Amino acid sequence: MREGTGFLPIAGRAPKKAKRRAAAEGGSSSVFSMFDQTQIQEFKEAFTVIDQNRDGIIDKEDLRDTFAAMGRLNVKNEELDAMMKEASGPINFTVFLTMFGEKLKGADPEDVITGAFKVLDPEGKGTIKKQFLEEMLTTQCDRFTHEEIKNMWAAFPPDVGGNVDYKNICYVITHGDAKDQE
Repeated sequence: MREGTGFLPIAGRAPKKAKRRAAAEGGSSSVFSMFDQTQIQEFKEAFTVIDQNRDGIIDKEDLRDTFAAMGRLNVKNEELDAMMKEASGPINFTVFLTMFGEKLKGADPEDVITGAFKVLDPEGKGTIKKQFLEEMLTTQCDRFTHEEIKNMWAAFPPDVGGNVDYKNICYVITHGDAKDQE
């Protein structure tokens, strides 16, 4: 069979219909190769939860309804608009997955993140004082907001001595929360 004839398209070329579908879905399906099947299923479940009206597209109202379902009722339009602008167009599942892939692609490996914390832990205890970490995060580089600090302490509460287990933070950043995987 000659190249370009029969049922097999020329190598490297997709049929026009597939190209249109990929463009409509926001890009190539290579994003699916970034995740294993379990992860893709988890993202699909998350997408389904957020897609409140079940139309296959996450829009501003879906986000508003999702926040309301989580108990956050007064989300500002500006905040929702900023979230929607993170996507290049309508957010279907492929775009949703691509957005997560892009966010995760920028995440450093666990040892790099742990190494950054170790600089702040010269005694090598594996912990940092809450007050010191909060001061660093609110006054240096990409400063955390009060809300972000509050959320961090809710997710990673310090022990009774005011120490924060940064190794746990690093693990959760790179692997997800163990509670989420049960």
